[in-house]
Amino acid sequence: MTPLTIGVLAALGGLAGGYIVRQVLLTRSQEDQEGKYKELILQGKEEALKLKEEAKKEENVRRKELEKVESQLREREVSIERRMEKVEGEKSELENQTQQLELAKADITKLREDQEKELSKIAKLSKEEAHEKLLKEVEKDYSDDIIRKIRSMKEQMKSHWDSVAKELITTAIERLATDQTAEMTIFAFHLPNDEIKGKIIGKEGRNIQAFEKATGVDLIVDETPETVLISSFDPIRRAVASHALQMLIKDGRIQPAKIEELVAKAQSQVEDEIKEAGETAIQEVNLVGIHPELVKLLGSMKFRTSYGQNQLQHAIEVTHIATLLAEEVGADINITKKGALLHDIGKAVSHEVPGSHVDVGVELARKYGMSEEVIHCIEASHEDTDAKTVEAILSRTADAISSARPGARRESTEQFIKRMTELENVANSFTGVAKSFAIQAGREVRVLVRPETIDDLTAMKLSRDIANKIEADLQYPGTVKVNVIRETRFAEIAR
Repeated sequence: MTPLTIGVLAALGGLAGGYIVRQVLLTRSQEDQEGKYKELILQGKEEALKLKEEAKKEENVRRKELEKVESQLREREVSIERRMEKVEGEKSELENQTQQLELAKADITKLREDQEKELSKIAKLSKEEAHEKLLKEVEKDYSDDIIRKIRSMKEQMKSHWDSVAKELITTAIERLATDQTAEMTIFAFHLPNDEIKGKIIGKEGRNIQAFEKATGVDLIVDETPETVLISSFDPIRRAVASHALQMLIKDGRIQPAKIEELVAKAQSQVEDEIKEAGETAIQEVNLVGIHPELVKLLGSMKFRTSYGQNQLQHAIEVTHIATLLAEEVGADINITKKGALLHDIGKAVSHEVPGSHVDVGVELARKYGMSEEVIHCIEASHEDTDAKTVEAILSRTADAISSARPGARRESTEQFIKRMTELENVANSFTGVAKSFAIQAGREVRVLVRPETIDDLTAMKLSRDIANKIEADLQYPGTVKVNVIRETRFAEIAR
């Protein structure tokens, strides 16, 4: 072979080898792509299965929620049906009673008319003619006896004319007018700056919830600049909450543990304030010889109202008026002062001790060594018992003067407090309830239960039972939310 032929053959061999190498590489690339494609398909199937399982789980959760809501709606429907049946039954019963009363009234009217006609027929006189004839005969036969009786009564009353004259003088004395600020159910607390509002609320509302739970008030944080509102129908709770909030802001560490500590301290401060208020009242009216327990009860009246009128200021005002009247008519000033100052002392514990505030006040005065004259002033402070002494009359008159002056009282506040107390009493009547607070103007009742006696299932049932009892026993506007809280705490110290 010639060298040229050999060169040509070598070139052709090189081209064939390169072609074979490219084919091999191309084949391997296609196999790699197919492997990756299969891997992607497997991954897609796995993702689809995961999505399907998650969707199934979510569907189960939603189905359970819908079943729970449906169960609650059924229970609500049954409750409404029971109330409707009860109302219909009462309505039917009232209609039957009304019909019976109308029939009885018609029978009595007819019977009376028949009797009058029969009497007129027998006497041959009409009703008016018989009445006039009877009066003339009585006047004719007993005119001398009537005159003698009137003269005898006048002679008997001469010994009492001095007391009657004193009573007339006291009722004619000009009324005393003093400033009186009506108690409100909301107290506006001023903040140093708006940044503190975030600390008061806390993360996820933990701080404000702990504060409301510890104090029993409703803390309102709104857009009002540098101000939060403390809302509660109980003025003692508002005072405790105000003191505690002030100390928390000053301390700067606003957290649940610190809140409980400072609320307890604030309660102690309010108790000291109550004692100081009682001692100040005793000094203001210039009295001595009052038992310390009575002084403490008197101071607690600083945080109590009657128809919107502050009870402690009312008692001091009554004492001043009664003292002036006693000086005018010559009555015993010391007895009058004590009777006037303590005339409503029963209201300080009327929510704790059964009985009317008059009966409770009499028992307290007798227990702590008050004289019978002072006890009679308390007993006769209302119209239930006749006043037998001038001092009792003066105390009652001064009470009427202080209460009746324009702007002194508001009935709506008393009714509001009564409604809140009734809500709390309904909740407290159930076994296992530790405390209850009516908040948000009666739209919610927050119930704290004892965790050692009430489990979660019983707590759920308890909320429904309380709501049913409220529906059955009370009258209220709108709706009332019953919020049952069960909490268990465990604490250990690391040493």
